[in-house]
Amino acid sequence: MRIHTALCDLLGIRHPIIQGGMAWVATAELAAAVSEAGALGVIGAGNASPESVRDEIRKAKALTSKPFGVNVYLMSPFAAEVIRVIADEGVPVVTTGAGNPGKYVEFLKTAGVKVLSVVSSVNLARRLERAGVDAVIAEGMECGGHIGEIGSMPLVPQIADAVKIPVVAAGGIYDGRGLVAALALGAAGVQMGTRFLCATECAVHPAYKKAVIAARDRSTVVTGWRTGHPVRVLENRLARQMLQAEAEGASREALVALAEGALKRAALDGDVEHGCLMAGQVAAMVNEEEPCKEIIGHVMATACEALKRLGRTTGKQPTGF
Repeated sequence: MRIHTALCDLLGIRHPIIQGGMAWVATAELAAAVSEAGALGVIGAGNASPESVRDEIRKAKALTSKPFGVNVYLMSPFAAEVIRVIADEGVPVVTTGAGNPGKYVEFLKTAGVKVLSVVSSVNLARRLERAGVDAVIAEGMECGGHIGEIGSMPLVPQIADAVKIPVVAAGGIYDGRGLVAALALGAAGVQMGTRFLCATECAVHPAYKKAVIAARDRSTVVTGWRTGHPVRVLENRLARQMLQAEAEGASREALVALAEGALKRAALDGDVEHGCLMAGQVAAMVNEEEPCKEIIGHVMATACEALKRLGRTTGKQPTGF
């Protein structure tokens, strides 16, 4: 059974899965491996310089001939320059986060780039649909990294009802059961981040992967509410310091200083106590390191199993999408 949706048609991919564009984590090697497995791999630009992003794009091109994307962190001081690099290099897809990409949409679409934007509210989804984005990624607060205030289960159907463009569900997706649930809620596919942290092709430090694999159902906490940019992370010494500082009324500046450089410390240096271990609540389900091909194969196999199970419940076997 093949699951084929509007997202597959939009992006030219076999499986309706997008890999999250995680800063310091989503390198060309990871993105290319995901794309080779039939989903959409995404390079995480983060705060990287335009030259660094160009290098990663060219590495990905050397590793795969299939579509891949770049995630643009709109709060980066290099966002505008990175977007120009993406257009120059002919990258087919951009995902955006941490802001409104409206001022870049026309430029990107003129360059032939599909634009998908992360949203955490119905109003933003509607606004970006009017701005011309090709799809929105409805990201629930179960996800790792920067989060909104609404969970995936209520957020996805509200956004699916509010817009006519494809909706991608993100936050809390581990396997095919999550994919089928997302489709039932009105999404055309899913974005997954945390599970790909432990992909064999992911270059994140082994200590980070080990922390994700060791996580349990209550291992994540949310810090940074007082900064205006809450982040879901695995609980460690830094997270506890952040939570204590927030409880004591620390200033935004003090909190930002405490977290400065912490993601790099975790991802590159493997500092699992003083680094920022961004991970979603599904970290508890990640039990091993696997190649991207096996991860995506498992998601699609368990999706088909879930659909067959539903077919037995209703007395009708699904025929695919």
